[in-house]
Amino acid sequence: MNINRRQFFKISAASLSSSGLAALGMTPTAAQADVRQYKLFRATETRNNCTYCSVGCGILMYSLGDGAKNAKKKIFHVEGDPDHPVSRGSLCPKGAGVLDFIHSPQRLKYPEVREAGSNEWKRISWEEALDRIARLMKDDRDANFIEKNDKGQLVNRWTTTGFLGSSAASNETGILDVKFARALGMVHLENQARLCHGPSVAGLAPSFGRGAMTNNWVDIKNANVILVMGGNPAEAHPVGFKWAVEAKVRNKAYMMVVDPRFNRTAAVADFYSPIRAGADSAFLLGVAHYLLTNDKIQHEYVKAYTNAPLIVREDYKFEDGLFSGYDAEKRSYDRSSWAYELGADGYALRDETLQHPRCVFNLLKKHVERYTPEMVSSICGTPKEDFLHVCEKLASTCVPDKTTSILYALGWTHHVGGSQMIRASAIVQLLLGNIGMPGGGINALRGHSNVQGFTDLGVLTTMLPGYLTLPNENQETLQAYLEQRTPKTLVDKQVNFWKNTPKFMVSFLKGMYGDKATPENNFGYDWLPKWDRSYDVMAFVEQMHKGKANGYIIQGFNVIAAAASSGKVREGLAKLKYLVVMDPLQTETSSFWQNHGEFNNVNPTDIQTTVFRLPSSCFAEENGSIANSGRWLQWHWAAQTPPHEAWHDGRFLGTLLMKLRELYAKEGGVCPEPLMNVDWHYHDPKDPHPEEVAKQLNGYALADLFDDKGNQIAKKGELLSSFAHLRDDGTTTSLCWIYTGQWTQAGNMMARRDNTDTGLGNTPGWGFAWPANRRLLYNRASADPSGKPWDPKRKFLHWDGVKWSGADVPDYPPTAAPGSGVSPFIMLQDGVGHLFSMGAMTDGPFPEHYEPEESPIPANPLHSGSGKSPVARIFKDDKPTFGSREEFPYVATSYSITEMFRHWTKHSLLNAIVQPEQFVEISEKLAASKGIKAGDLIKVSSKRGHIRGKAVVTKRVMTLQVAGQEVEQVGIPVHWGFEGTARKGYLANTLSPRVGDANTHTPEYKAFLVNIEKA
Repeated sequence: MNINRRQFFKISAASLSSSGLAALGMTPTAAQADVRQYKLFRATETRNNCTYCSVGCGILMYSLGDGAKNAKKKIFHVEGDPDHPVSRGSLCPKGAGVLDFIHSPQRLKYPEVREAGSNEWKRISWEEALDRIARLMKDDRDANFIEKNDKGQLVNRWTTTGFLGSSAASNETGILDVKFARALGMVHLENQARLCHGPSVAGLAPSFGRGAMTNNWVDIKNANVILVMGGNPAEAHPVGFKWAVEAKVRNKAYMMVVDPRFNRTAAVADFYSPIRAGADSAFLLGVAHYLLTNDKIQHEYVKAYTNAPLIVREDYKFEDGLFSGYDAEKRSYDRSSWAYELGADGYALRDETLQHPRCVFNLLKKHVERYTPEMVSSICGTPKEDFLHVCEKLASTCVPDKTTSILYALGWTHHVGGSQMIRASAIVQLLLGNIGMPGGGINALRGHSNVQGFTDLGVLTTMLPGYLTLPNENQETLQAYLEQRTPKTLVDKQVNFWKNTPKFMVSFLKGMYGDKATPENNFGYDWLPKWDRSYDVMAFVEQMHKGKANGYIIQGFNVIAAAASSGKVREGLAKLKYLVVMDPLQTETSSFWQNHGEFNNVNPTDIQTTVFRLPSSCFAEENGSIANSGRWLQWHWAAQTPPHEAWHDGRFLGTLLMKLRELYAKEGGVCPEPLMNVDWHYHDPKDPHPEEVAKQLNGYALADLFDDKGNQIAKKGELLSSFAHLRDDGTTTSLCWIYTGQWTQAGNMMARRDNTDTGLGNTPGWGFAWPANRRLLYNRASADPSGKPWDPKRKFLHWDGVKWSGADVPDYPPTAAPGSGVSPFIMLQDGVGHLFSMGAMTDGPFPEHYEPEESPIPANPLHSGSGKSPVARIFKDDKPTFGSREEFPYVATSYSITEMFRHWTKHSLLNAIVQPEQFVEISEKLAASKGIKAGDLIKVSSKRGHIRGKAVVTKRVMTLQVAGQEVEQVGIPVHWGFEGTARKGYLANTLSPRVGDANTHTPEYKAFLVNIEKA
């Protein structure tokens, strides 16, 4: 049989049986033909979306079993949906192997328990499992629940049991997670976003108003220049990347890749330049310096649509790497000076001439003047001529009729300064006038299929749905919370849309507590847990490690493979009383107590954690919605019932909640009110239907609603069609205000399948995009202040004399005429994009390059002292685990490969066959110095542990000249572990340090120090 790699995946995905390889045999041609015949015999076609990355590709699943008595549907074939406007029938190697994921032999079949100190799993019933879990949870909650803190403030929080949510479960599951966890008072409620794209929200929201991808996948085709930096979409998002290729082919776009490795994206780019991992902020601030010194900015855009003319307070300073307000003892800033100077009217002072020394424009010029091409080259290891070439190409889009699209992913977010790398890219795009433009923007390529949705839903320690914040303990009343969280307008006539915070918050509380939430009890505000510090993943691992946590509920999250410093995570889990893992698959987290030799060398008898392993359904077996990178909510349908004894997550949550309520009703206990009052009135409280939950997410009118002219806009009991209808008086409910409009009286908007192109690849009839079905954020900025499109060929919105109309829903008051003074960035207090982010970020209003905590060079050329972030997240006990450049001289960076998705696809036979074994990439020069040849087994060590893998000696990794010395980089894929179909391997995060981004506490995975040797 002679087939190439692409044919292998195509044939394998076309199989009949549970394995993608069964149809191969020796007759691949027959296998390809036969699959079409299979579909003719009693097959049911079901539409769904791929469970892996956040492109949200459409898939068609074919199952046998027509609903006859005792007949169960079983999926036998999966292919791409040709009607889907993003994927157009394509599937990448990960998606092509999804059938093997669905039918993986590692699928869990029935509930099991591993008793404390035991060396085996014991099968138990669901009833026994949930009875025991409910008892453990109640006992822990009653013993450790904090009703009032030491100050006497009502806080109602439970800190000793945590909850980790999935990043691939549906939004309906996600909001049930929120209701369940917050009703119990949990403050450690987290999801994968903390460990991947948290810095996207932290960097993009202060810049533009929202923390999401500004454009969408298809819109990338409209770009003239594409900069891929901090990502590798050809491998991580292959189908979405087709739109970058389309821009090259159809639009003659010039694509540039700046990355530590010459990767698969670079292989199809027009230009590639290397960079030292962790130095991206210096590169981007150097670009800003180039644009400003060479007058390559879009002046009218910058003056009208950014805060360049606004004047900053006199006490703001920046000196030698520190902003004003720094407290060295606390390692934190007082950010009060990072603000505008206000006039007597309360509005920011401004200088339209941009001459005032403290206007944002001049402060930015001063801030970036150190980032000369020579300095950038020295810090980044990027050849000066390469850097200047990138600058010149980006600068070519400062004119109104050209745009740059920036694509990034974990290569920016997985850094100690990840949020500020993204901020630096925002500054570049605002100077070029590329935000709000078709083919422009900053496109955060989300990694997991619904990590966007779980972020939207606030499955994060200090967040609530719709990017509201969970109250802290000093916000004792609803009034105090709303006063502190509702921003004041800083420039006259601006929308300042977050002024509606009271409407969003009260509607959420009504969704949370239903009829129990009344004006008399501040809509149940007291029942929400109030936090005193961040209980993020890093913090909870620290808490476990100190023996101050007792329980953990983990839903579709492989925490020992995902969180930083796997060794410490494993040690922390071993100190818990109980661990509950609900997952479709066998995971390393559920098996952390098992001895797997060198890959997990533990003694089970020493580990006294009771572990419950519960089988859940997977994406192919549930109805529900997920949100892709472009904020599209797409509804999918189940093609088969969960196998064996697997349950839907909602059934687990509902049944467990009912058991807890029964215990509190029977026995009493500490503070039962939040648990008993949470609104869980579903058709079957033990198994809520996704459809009814989706409608709750959308929201209802609880009374007849009228607009300000007296026109009725909704009747009591009707689903709402817009978040503009939400009220702060308790007459509306919405669990997530940005999702209002997803399921209206007209039906399920997420299930729509109209792929009509309204212009420039925009398809508003497909699914629903938050907010308000808007596909391109800040799109008012695609036209100049007078309403004329900057580029007539990119006419996206226009003023028709009465309102804004065009290809998309305007991100702007639809009747605000040109000249009204209303600026395009309506979510921000001043209505403009932020070159200066004020006090929104913990580590500075301007980005600054700080060295990684483990740096290969002795000093940061920009600063005296260490030159490392003064406010990075570091726990005292972790400081001894940081390595030095003398002992660990090489920079390691982690990454993903095309054929594998994180730690999921190693359970898929098809994917395991094409990438069966762990490997490490090193340069030819480093290999020669160590006597290593391609294929040799090598050992990679950090201060925290080691891994082994086959050496891939390659020109893709280059020796760089950094600050006068040679720097070698080591590429480490992340996909292997000691569970799965692939050969056993080491968890790559064994090597990574526990140091976090100052804003989000997302750990550093992309720039840390290692040594290598021949094993």
